[in-house]
Amino acid sequence: MINKIESSIIKALFKPKTSSHKGDNGKLLIVGGSQKYHGAPLLAAKIASKIVDLVYFSSTPENNEFIKEMKSELCEFIAVSRQEINQIIKKVDVVLIGPGLGANKDNQQLINNLLKKHLNKKFVLDADGLKIVDKQLLGQNVILTPHKAEFTFFFNLSATAENVVKAAKKYGCTIVLKGKIDYIADHKSQFKINATGNAGMTKGGTGDVLAGLIAALACKNDLFLSACAGVFINGLAGDMLKERVSYYYSASDLILEIPKIIKQYIGD
Repeated sequence: MINKIESSIIKALFKPKTSSHKGDNGKLLIVGGSQKYHGAPLLAAKIASKIVDLVYFSSTPENNEFIKEMKSELCEFIAVSRQEINQIIKKVDVVLIGPGLGANKDNQQLINNLLKKHLNKKFVLDADGLKIVDKQLLGQNVILTPHKAEFTFFFNLSATAENVVKAAKKYGCTIVLKGKIDYIADHKSQFKINATGNAGMTKGGTGDVLAGLIAALACKNDLFLSACAGVFINGLAGDMLKERVSYYYSASDLILEIPKIIKQYIGD
């Protein structure tokens, strides 16, 4: 398959140095979650916390109880209020916006203001983040992770490989079109195809794991490399699980499998 992503891409990823200090290996801010969607940002935070040093999380103002619930399941993140976001962004490498967020006017204003104000910051936009962001604010520091319906809605184009390349070039961003075969393109017209993954990954939450994985990798890697490696690793984790348990695995199982795959190719 032309331009197919191979396992060698994992070896190209950043590897922490033995002399590292806290913060040297990545800092991520996740903006997401709502009263309706609790699990999405938790899954993204769980996988990210295995890769980067610090994970900050900001949810809706009324979601304090939800944050307490997240804390009971995952201690490895720092809760951030909406008022603190602009200060925290200065400290982090990447901002992931979207998992479980909710598409409303307040979140729309938040996302677009962040993109306007922090032009040099890396962003990953997923899920509802894709429904409310202004396309004119996209650029070379932004990764989008739509599935086919989201891509068609957002760009008013059919979800084809050619149109992924076209949209990435037009809006100057990196796009990961998720599907049975994933298409990845960036503003430089770089293009890759990913064939890892299987039907077990149709379950809810696998996309949130992918978004968290890509965002975490982007903290210390080029965006196109992070996008390509993220879809390959996520899909390969699903394939490894399928060998053991057929299609009967969950997004949480992917989170446990992913570090094993990275270690296999990068080493200790």
